[in-house]
Amino acid sequence: MIRSMKKLCSKSYNDHQNELEMVLEVSLPEEKFTKTETNAATKRWQHMFNLVRPQKDRAARWLTTLSSINDGSKDKEFMYFLKIAASSFIPFQVQLGHALSLPPVTNGSIEASRAKYIVQQYIAATGGFAAMNTVNSMYVVGEVNMVQGKIQEDDQDKPRGRDGSESGAYMLWQKNPNMWFMELVVSGCRVSAGSDGTVTWTQSSLNPSQSSKGPPRPLRRFFQGIDPRSTVNLFLNAVCIGEKLIMNEDCFILKLDTSQDILKAQSKANMETTQHIIQGYFSQRTGLLIQFEDTKLVKIKSTRKGCDRFVYYETSMESSLEDYKYINGVNIAHYGKTVTSIYRYGQGESSRWKIEETSTVKEVEFNICSLTADSFLPPPDVKNEEHVV
Repeated sequence: MIRSMKKLCSKSYNDHQNELEMVLEVSLPEEKFTKTETNAATKRWQHMFNLVRPQKDRAARWLTTLSSINDGSKDKEFMYFLKIAASSFIPFQVQLGHALSLPPVTNGSIEASRAKYIVQQYIAATGGFAAMNTVNSMYVVGEVNMVQGKIQEDDQDKPRGRDGSESGAYMLWQKNPNMWFMELVVSGCRVSAGSDGTVTWTQSSLNPSQSSKGPPRPLRRFFQGIDPRSTVNLFLNAVCIGEKLIMNEDCFILKLDTSQDILKAQSKANMETTQHIIQGYFSQRTGLLIQFEDTKLVKIKSTRKGCDRFVYYETSMESSLEDYKYINGVNIAHYGKTVTSIYRYGQGESSRWKIEETSTVKEVEFNICSLTADSFLPPPDVKNEEHVV
């Protein structure tokens, strides 16, 4: 039976916080959520805009909105779960520095061959090889709306505990082969993440002087319909496990199981990633990706002194994609809804939280002139060396 989760500021706050540090893959401080200056973030945005003057005027209103938000207006509890929803990574590297190609459909098992055929249909539906291979960089601006709350045992499908929703915006920049930068601001909470091709990092306004870091991995948001190239590269090694009706569409299901080597690399001394599964649902009618699922199960040794028991965190993210539109020959999803569910159980208690996000793409541009590797440099506290996260 699912019981309501105690707030992180309760007597068990420290226990939950230590566990969440492992799930979030970031060190979270004890001190209160304090106000931080927005000058550093504003300068980073301004630097980006100066490099891409053709987009500067259209993006000016976003800079004004983001730089005027007062950090610290929301509690730490919201920040923790926003971190999971906003900057989660896919455990596979996705190479974009070479021309997109597809191995012969006949190679491999029947399930793998079917998956490659489905990916071929997706390539055709999103613009084809020619259009995708002309893309070497991109930027995306979007609006988001989030609702967060705990799930009551009498109604497990609806988030409770917060009235209304939290609004914000995000900007995402990408350059081949593995460089990207994203910043999301929602109701005073800022989450940023990036990769310079050698290290991936995340940072939040909860503790802007301390960043988490790890090996290069793609941002999950790429697979929410905005970067078909990443989606193709991700599902090249998938298998087709069946069919399912999604959003009134008959869909093929492509599945990726994370290997034991990768799971081991994600684990730490007191934390073990036991499972990480990715599934894509591709419409049989249009060939487009209309739902993307990412489920991760983490086993954590209890932080309570003298306790040898384990607690489990299952993080499930389900994105529904709609409103596909062509931008320079590439078919991009302009609307999506993502439900992030965090289920904690073990030691005789269980709790479940959800964040529901709706996202609308407002601007998309490809092949940004003068966008250099210097635009993707990590924060000063991040060292360009190999880390295991």
